[in-house]
Amino acid sequence: MLVYADNAATTKISDSALKAMMPLFKEDYGNPSSLHSIGQKAKEYLEKARADIAECINAEPSTIYFTSGGSEADNQALRSAAYMGKKKGKTHIISSKFEHHAILHTLNALEKEGFTVTLLDVYSNGIVKPEDVKNAITDETCLVTIMTANNEIGTIQPIKEIGAICREKGVLFHTDAVQAAGHIPLDVKDMNVDMLSISGHKFHGPKGVGALYVRKGIILTNIIFGGAQERKKRAGTENVPAIVGMATALKDSVANMEKNSEYVTNLRDKMIAGLKDIPKSRINGDLQHHLPGTLNMCFEGIEGEGILLWLDQKGIEASSGSACTSGSLDPSHVLLAIGVPVEVAHGSLRLSISEYNTEEEIDHIIKTVPQVVSYLREMSPVWEKMMEEEK
Repeated sequence: MLVYADNAATTKISDSALKAMMPLFKEDYGNPSSLHSIGQKAKEYLEKARADIAECINAEPSTIYFTSGGSEADNQALRSAAYMGKKKGKTHIISSKFEHHAILHTLNALEKEGFTVTLLDVYSNGIVKPEDVKNAITDETCLVTIMTANNEIGTIQPIKEIGAICREKGVLFHTDAVQAAGHIPLDVKDMNVDMLSISGHKFHGPKGVGALYVRKGIILTNIIFGGAQERKKRAGTENVPAIVGMATALKDSVANMEKNSEYVTNLRDKMIAGLKDIPKSRINGDLQHHLPGTLNMCFEGIEGEGILLWLDQKGIEASSGSACTSGSLDPSHVLLAIGVPVEVAHGSLRLSISEYNTEEEIDHIIKTVPQVVSYLREMSPVWEKMMEEEK
């Protein structure tokens, strides 16, 4: 049995998204910037997709800009807000310690340009406290950026409350909603956000395409230069097939969200019940304010890499954290941020499921993970030492 349990890294494309994309490859393949008929037909697809995505997050089509994915959207949002602030003499940015590296590395780059950055604590439950945001805002603050849901442990942040604080203080607020889009409701007006990033491949759309919502009145800074596409703010011929696939996938996910969420949550809860009693293990993050399909656990005395390799041998595809940092030997910055000891963080496992998973697959996970953990501990000198010390 092959079980794909790494949906937080990427999802398989849905049949409806793939079907919607096909005409753009073979029939309506024109450049949407061209004035001839086939080009204008492609433009119709492009603008319909823009309107569909806007509708899914309660925005206007003119506020949606297409990008190559969540990382580009995050980069453009942060740089735009930072440079707007700098013109007014405001160079302070607030974020959290467990943001995606698309945020953290962009903030590092901005620090080298003279901006100051405050990274807030997220505590053991993996949730940012709105009062911490309020207390961190100064007269110099130009931007707050807090992710909607964490990509490793799945905790959902109090975005509406944080956004309200930012509105009251006159500070721009961006949220990386890459993990949240298609899985929990998003309403940019209700959430009080000024900018929001999404990525198609996290909700059964294609890879290499994303979108950035930008509230009217915010001046975007170009990070790609060239033609006049995307209202002169994102150069390069639009990837119309991928954009249409993303819009189709998001519409489907939003339409079926309640049903899918209930189904996936039940599978996740079954998985938790079957794994939580493994000795010397812990579940990371608050499970009340949590994405439906993500479960992150740590197992003392063993390495996450070993868990993944042995699970793969037994047909279970999982991860130890963000796919963007899978080549790193360092423990997860997310787990360290919520207070997990370094030696424990090394033994992490992220299981992320979707509506395509079955109960039989969850049974296979419940049966296999304890076996793998036990086998690895039998070979682990670290585990042996731990047991001796306990005696």
